Amino acid sequence: MKILIDGYNLGLERGTGVATYGRNLANALVGSGHDVSICYGKSISGKSPLLSEVLFFEGAIQNKQSVVRLLRSYVAGVFASMGRKAIEIPITGVVNIDPIRYRFPCGVSFLNSPDFFRLSKISFDAFGAFGNLKAGNFDVVHWTYPIPCRMPKATNIYTIHDLIPLKLPYTTLDNKRRYYNICRKIADVADHIVTVSENSKRDIIDILGVPENKVTNTSQAVSFPSAIAEKSTSVCLSEIEGIFGLQWKNYFLFYGAVEPKKNIGRIIEAYLSSGVNSKLVIIGAPGWQSKQELKNLEIAKGSPRGSSIVYLEYLPLSFLVSLIKGAKALVFPSLYEGFGLPVLEAMKLGTAVITSATSSLPEVTGDAALAVDPLDSVAIAKAIRMIDSDDSLRVELESRGVLRSVFFSEESYTNRLNELYKRLGFN
Repeated sequence: MKILIDGYNLGLERGTGVATYGRNLANALVGSGHDVSICYGKSISGKSPLLSEVLFFEGAIQNKQSVVRLLRSYVAGVFASMGRKAIEIPITGVVNIDPIRYRFPCGVSFLNSPDFFRLSKISFDAFGAFGNLKAGNFDVVHWTYPIPCRMPKATNIYTIHDLIPLKLPYTTLDNKRRYYNICRKIADVADHIVTVSENSKRDIIDILGVPENKVTNTSQAVSFPSAIAEKSTSVCLSEIEGIFGLQWKNYFLFYGAVEPKKNIGRIIEAYLSSGVNSKLVIIGAPGWQSKQELKNLEIAKGSPRGSSIVYLEYLPLSFLVSLIKGAKALVFPSLYEGFGLPVLEAMKLGTAVITSATSSLPEVTGDAALAVDPLDSVAIAKAIRMIDSDDSLRVELESRGVLRSVFFSEESYTNRLNELYKRLGFN
């Protein structure tokens, strides 16, 4: 099959959980022998093939737009529903992308339709119409996020990871009216909807009124570049101690966006009240409504035990994997998740997990984690103390987690995708 995947989140320099999903989706489809392309919406227009390639890989640099350009952009957006062309980005090899190769799926071709995703939002706000992408002949277009886009004459599949902006509207800054209207439109016009957990599937059916046979849970998979995932314990240990001043299996870890639904305030409260000597490492860039979360972090670091809390805004993947491997446990009592990739990543890398007994997270962990009420900081503190004081429990959870992660292997994920496409009439 010829399959197109949107680069809506893949175009972000640091990426998101949805970017990880897009990469894994593309890699799985390429591994199944499909012809896969990814269409980005970068604001570039090179006058030569080489310049197009250079500008494409330049990064997420945004130039300030003049009033005239903004007006032109709005007019273009209004007519986006009439169709926007995508042009293939030539990959000549002149640009050395080795240092950033991990951001891009392997074995795919790259297309770009300048500002397509932004202009599609303008079109939707103005007329309630999806932007139409013109990019050649494709059997399937798989949109990895609920965006107001479609491709005529192709099977349009949309992934809705969760309905958190509707379930927990106080935790995100999305335009809720637009988000709801886009999801409702997708519910009507999509050829099929994909999601990543049974919990999210039930939300989509109940809240959006989508027929059950129109929604498929393909779950997710997680993978790391082999050179990073297979780093020896001694290498990871030297990085942890030499770079971060931490001791192997002597700190608890949270990583993810700093935003309300990640429950960082209660993580800090639970850690400080637990009385453990192990440190707490928090890794995460500011996300939605992060001001209060960062304030809580600042207050905590000013407390008598504040020096035991380490905050890092961002880490390259290689260092992050070392810190995951070396942690005593991942502490991830999120208020709500469509899936919960950090939990699966930690289990795959052999790290014990403390997480929520709610939303999709029990589906991911099974019996391989300590499950807590995310609203109960006392319960979170108790779980922290249990793992801190009982090495045999920690080792048992590490072992269970590795076994559980096999269910979410790349092979299993690929099989679920291929079964979906077969049900939709493709071989």
